[in-house]
Amino acid sequence: MKYNRILLKLSGESLAGAQGTGIDAGRLASYARQIKEIADQGVEIGIVIGGGNIFRGLAGASKGFDRVKGDQMGMLATTINSLALSCALENAGQKVCMLTAIAMHPIGEHYSKHRALEAMSRGEIVIISGGTGNPFFTTDTASALRAVEIGAEVMLKGTRVDGVYTADPEKDPTATKFDEISYDEVLARGLKVMDLTATALCKENGMPIYVFNMDVEGNLGRMMNGDNVGTLVTAAATEKKHNQ
Repeated sequence: MKYNRILLKLSGESLAGAQGTGIDAGRLASYARQIKEIADQGVEIGIVIGGGNIFRGLAGASKGFDRVKGDQMGMLATTINSLALSCALENAGQKVCMLTAIAMHPIGEHYSKHRALEAMSRGEIVIISGGTGNPFFTTDTASALRAVEIGAEVMLKGTRVDGVYTADPEKDPTATKFDEISYDEVLARGLKVMDLTATALCKENGMPIYVFNMDVEGNLGRMMNGDNVGTLVTAAATEKKHNQ
């Protein structure tokens, strides 16, 4: 395996599958299989999952919701997704430790770095829900924060797109994929890898980001075996494009 300890960020929207909202059972099972596959090979795994398939605080604010309450609703949405993923992993025979950024006993234990590392040392997958526990911060920022806290070697961003492109590939057919790109280039180009806070946090702490399509079954394992299935974002990366 390429890495021994990772933080995996999963997209809530991707979890909805073709239905667009809610939780797609097939997609959930696919995620659980892929995650267990690398856990069985000794990789220590922390997971943060978004809640956009259920409720997104920023979208709620645009419809008249109080932003703080909207973000709190989003935190609860991430917790629902986290519970679903923990069930899928347990059904697959994988031990899971569910932690929450805000106190939610008995849903999960309150997050601490010590508790997360302790659980991973026992071979448990640690799912951290509730974002950062604060409004005005995305789950991307929560992922970057937790990756740095637990000493992950890389933050993997599993999305429905197979990497970082010069433009949105779903809207621009001429968009070109990067194999490698630097944080500075991401920021300068205004690329939608993560929000500015999350990208800056990774840059300041030297946390590599790997963006790949988690919806393709087996991609997580391929990435961990060193296959080029996405885009690596680091401080030292050159602007290396993929020849298509």
